[in-house]
Amino acid sequence: MFRIFGHFLTITKHRHEVVRLCFRAGIGFQGLFHDLSKYSPTEFIPGVRFYTGKESPNNGERRSCGYSLAWMHHKGRNKHHFEYWYDYDMVTKKIVPVDMPDRYIKEMCCDRIAASKVYNKENYTTKSPLNYLQKSVAREKMTETTYRKLLYLLTMLAEKGEKETLKRMRQMREIPEAVANSASDIERNVSCE
Repeated sequence: MFRIFGHFLTITKHRHEVVRLCFRAGIGFQGLFHDLSKYSPTEFIPGVRFYTGKESPNNGERRSCGYSLAWMHHKGRNKHHFEYWYDYDMVTKKIVPVDMPDRYIKEMCCDRIAASKVYNKENYTTKSPLNYLQKSVAREKMTETTYRKLLYLLTMLAEKGEKETLKRMRQMREIPEAVANSASDIERNVSCE
């Protein structure tokens, strides 16, 4: 019973934080639909089974089964995950990443902020999502353009804080790509309405 409530509260807390962030970033309607598939039986049941409160239940399912069916279901239905944006390349005959539209990069940024808050709890800082990105292998799995746009937003978050970053996200028509080491070095490239 503890795991049912624990998992439900964790995903609901995360979802509500993403919705709040999305509204502040100017993509509120999109945020209302964030991660609804987590409440489907395909994702919710393994989520409860492998819930620890310390990490994603998908990791527990991977350790137990060798893969996570819940994750495969989730990434195939949620466009804010870069793993959704893979297609078959007719020339190389390989599955390759494609550039994500900016609206989903913004949602991915909000998702990473919320996940960092939920999992890091009192240890969360505005640098947490950037640190997580830099430690991950995500760069190898995304297109360079998608990675640099996400890097731009998370660097701005680390340097300028949440309020300023969300304000600027709301103003951006197009997310600039990170071309330097800090958001302040590249903020002049921001396209605003």
